[in-house]
Amino acid sequence: MNKRWVIPDIHGCSKTLRSLVEQQIKPDLSDELYFLGDYIDRGPDSKGVIDFLMKLQEEGYNTKFLLGNHEDYCVKAWEEDLKKKPFLGMRFKGKIQSVWELHGGKETLASFGAKFASEIPQQYIDWMRKLKMYLELDKFILVHAGFNFNIDDPLTDTFAMLWTREFKVNPLKIRNKKVIHGHVPVDLEFLDHVVKSTHYHFVDLDNGVYMESRAGYGNLIALELNSWEYVVQTNIDF
Repeated sequence: MNKRWVIPDIHGCSKTLRSLVEQQIKPDLSDELYFLGDYIDRGPDSKGVIDFLMKLQEEGYNTKFLLGNHEDYCVKAWEEDLKKKPFLGMRFKGKIQSVWELHGGKETLASFGAKFASEIPQQYIDWMRKLKMYLELDKFILVHAGFNFNIDDPLTDTFAMLWTREFKVNPLKIRNKKVIHGHVPVDLEFLDHVVKSTHYHFVDLDNGVYMESRAGYGNLIALELNSWEYVVQTNIDF
């Protein structure tokens, strides 16, 4: 049976991602690789992360990519900056870029050698624009952050898919499927507990790869859906 790997928030840690994929997962072209968003920001090489993911696509690997809130920020900052006109011959950062930089956008811009968001090459923006909001599989539903189960159809609230930090799963609203997501970092002990338990309707795979100085965090996780086993790659970017 082909393997199906799910990888959460990478946050600009290209060396860690490459090691996880090439040294641990070692995928065949027939395997499926699902990525949950937040490829950029915080870490030192967001450009390198996207370059590596694009290379996987070009080499024919079976990849599926979800949109994260950090990519959403980047695209909006790029679009805003593209529309801004210089004032008295000087350029100023837009409001969206200023906020984005506080949440890791500064590191992303540096990885592109850019000062303004619109200096990021359009091919990267176009790649982000094509990212999906969620993916529905046989027994699972994959999303970056989570779903709004307070409404009749959780699959219509795209804001929650990118930003929600707390939700209680109502299995009946998602055809009794388990939610697999990232976005909110959890420590490795809790992650292990949830994966091994049969009582939870969700699995949060985000171990805060950029939080390498915090005990129980700082790893990039990959969960294999068929065997229900996961591998851990320690951050090697910092």
